[in-house]
Amino acid sequence: MTANPRRQLRQTDVKRLNRAWRRNTEGRLALIVESVTGPFNIGSIFRTAAAFGVERVWLAGNATAPTTPKAQKTALGTDRLVAWEGPVPAPDAVRAARSQGFTVIAVELTSDAVPLHEAGLGGDVCLAVGGEDHGCSPALLEAADGVRYIPQVGRVGSFNVAVATAIAVAEARRQEWAGKEPPGAE
Repeated sequence: MTANPRRQLRQTDVKRLNRAWRRNTEGRLALIVESVTGPFNIGSIFRTAAAFGVERVWLAGNATAPTTPKAQKTALGTDRLVAWEGPVPAPDAVRAARSQGFTVIAVELTSDAVPLHEAGLGGDVCLAVGGEDHGCSPALLEAADGVRYIPQVGRVGSFNVAVATAIAVAEARRQEWAGKEPPGAE
């Protein structure tokens, strides 16, 4: 018996697989992006948001808009696929997220933060991330419903904000999908 050679999926197959995962997804995700000014980071965050089905991004503080030319270069137009607004003050973004039914969870290293993988991220969750140099502001941390952190074992104290956002969003979806039959499984 000859095994089928492993090959990359064709674009049609990728679309079919993504549709199957979308049908297996019920939780709503949103983001608050506070004072992230690097265009590369903003573009990367929007690409991650579009890939994981984030429905809305609130820009807070002095966050850079995804429509700036340098952000567009990384975002590749994904800002058109994710509703976004702002920038507004961080507490206003938290209030807006809550008014739409989201629980707001800041991703930050604080004394009371819970490891991301141990935190229930089910239901409708809005993850909040802070700027490249200082993280989430005290006002955002105070307004959030909870704080989670990403455990690290290396010799670096933090992740790039776009990477941290991708890890947090992926973990929220992973928790939602845990225990469900993967698309295409018989």
